[in-house]
Amino acid sequence: MEKRQNIILEFIKKHPNTNSGAIIDYVSQQLSDKSSRPTILRDIDTLIAIGKVIKSGSARATTYSAAIDVEEYFATDPDKRTLKNEYFNFDVWGEMHDLFSKKELSELDQVNDTYRKNKAELSPVALKKEIERLTIEFAWKSSKIEGNTYTLLDTERLIRDKEEAAGKKKDEAIMILNHKAALDFIFANPDLFQNITIAKIEHIHKLLTDGLEIGNGVRQRRVGITGTNYRPIDNRQQIMEALERLVKLINELKHPLEKALAAVLMISYIQPFEDGNKRTARTIGNALLLAFNYCPLSYRSADEVEYKKGMILFYEQNDFTYFKTIFIDQFKQGIAKYF
Repeated sequence: MEKRQNIILEFIKKHPNTNSGAIIDYVSQQLSDKSSRPTILRDIDTLIAIGKVIKSGSARATTYSAAIDVEEYFATDPDKRTLKNEYFNFDVWGEMHDLFSKKELSELDQVNDTYRKNKAELSPVALKKEIERLTIEFAWKSSKIEGNTYTLLDTERLIRDKEEAAGKKKDEAIMILNHKAALDFIFANPDLFQNITIAKIEHIHKLLTDGLEIGNGVRQRRVGITGTNYRPIDNRQQIMEALERLVKLINELKHPLEKALAAVLMISYIQPFEDGNKRTARTIGNALLLAFNYCPLSYRSADEVEYKKGMILFYEQNDFTYFKTIFIDQFKQGIAKYF
């Protein structure tokens, strides 16, 4: 990095959530060449592009913070981390806009054109096979993220032949078959999710948790999350208000990828149900993508530990950038591997 960029980065590290005006004033004081405002703004954009700085908000409310060193962050014991907010951050909604840069969306739209073209060229039989393949791999990986011990081959045998794996718990088979039921539903009804509602989120949750002794509907008790001291909302009325806010946000967001990413992050963050929240989040994310003819994610090659790190960073710091890299990678891989 150039000297000026280093100065900018060090200032942002010491002054998180700072604005461009403060950065420009500081740099002007530190350098004799008096760099112009456009030059400093370009430096900030460069730092964002290389993952050193995170941009939040938009227009006059735009602020900048230093990106988190993930390895260093998770080397720290959970009880010794400083959380941005130990409880649900009711100001988080301001972070849920401009989740992708214009350049990112343009590139991802071009990649998705390949998905649309390939999908349109498939025969009905070939398309059915690709949907089945994605369903098997999504059911396997989404369940594995939740601790399910079925292998991919076990999952394929269960879904195709209805044969449960020896030595596995009955609940593991139910979890996987529930994923299939939920995927079958969203593939059969893609247009239903062009507009999202709380009832639709609850229906997907019910499909995913059927037969698992998990209560239906919005929870009335507090829940904890393994590996983090973040505490979700424990008041049912506030949970309902958060869900209403989320539904409004998703429906207002213009781009399908932003809708999907916001759903995956925020359903997981709100934790509206007593269990099955992340499963519901991933499935609703795919429902939103399918609704607008975007490729769904199987998460097949996503590392479960890295996935959880991305989520914990959002829970504890409201920093979605690490998870977004996983989301983008899995979106691109989905287009390369299916259809």
